[in-house]
Amino acid sequence: MSAPRARSARRVERLCHATGVLLVLSGLAHLVVFAVDGGPWDGPVSWRKPVTFGVSFGVTLIAVTWVTSYLRVGPRLRTLLLVVLAADCVVEVGGITLQAWRGVPSHLDMETPFDTAVSMTLAVGGGVLVVLLTVFAAVSFRHRPSGPAGMDLAVRSGFAVLLVALASGAAMIARGVVLTRTGHQEAAYRSTAPLKPLHGVSLHTVLVLPALAWLLSRTPWSEPLRRRILYAAIGSYVTAVIGAGVWAAFAY
Repeated sequence: MSAPRARSARRVERLCHATGVLLVLSGLAHLVVFAVDGGPWDGPVSWRKPVTFGVSFGVTLIAVTWVTSYLRVGPRLRTLLLVVLAADCVVEVGGITLQAWRGVPSHLDMETPFDTAVSMTLAVGGGVLVVLLTVFAAVSFRHRPSGPAGMDLAVRSGFAVLLVALASGAAMIARGVVLTRTGHQEAAYRSTAPLKPLHGVSLHTVLVLPALAWLLSRTPWSEPLRRRILYAAIGSYVTAVIGAGVWAAFAY
């Protein structure tokens, strides 16, 4: 990579890391708001949403920025995708946080034109997120990721499981929008519950597995032992995802 492109890559990485940290801090700040203001933790209107979405989007942005440094992708394309990803994360968390402060649901709320605009913006933003992360996942399988021993397997496995999280999230939004549009608002809110465990279990694999591979590469253990530990971690995640998927199928 040429020096100018390397500097550009470092700048976008710093931007994404800083944005991710701010999103995490926003989520943690709303945990304090919840402790002071109280109210329900569950349900379509609660402080849980800005907390969990802020932390989750922030961690995901930081993780994807780091993990994609191991992908064999052009620096210009990676820079573009990461900038769009960072902007999308800000829009998603911002919309959810705004609605929490207004005391109305952030998703699947079509009560007023403004609420409809926010809900549809979040839905479109979710679609953008799916496209961006699917592109990164496709790149990881098309060209073997670089990095220490085991990183290629960890990155590919992380993105593969992340696709399950994206699919379950898209399914929740799609089903909820259909129910809302047909006049079943309460059913739309309830319809997301069966898929939430599957979505949550599979969402951060793209951070955990590469981080484990990186940590193992710093140990004096033999490569076969490090591989066995990594395989065990992948197997545990796959088992958890299958279990959550079976539960969702029966509960949906």
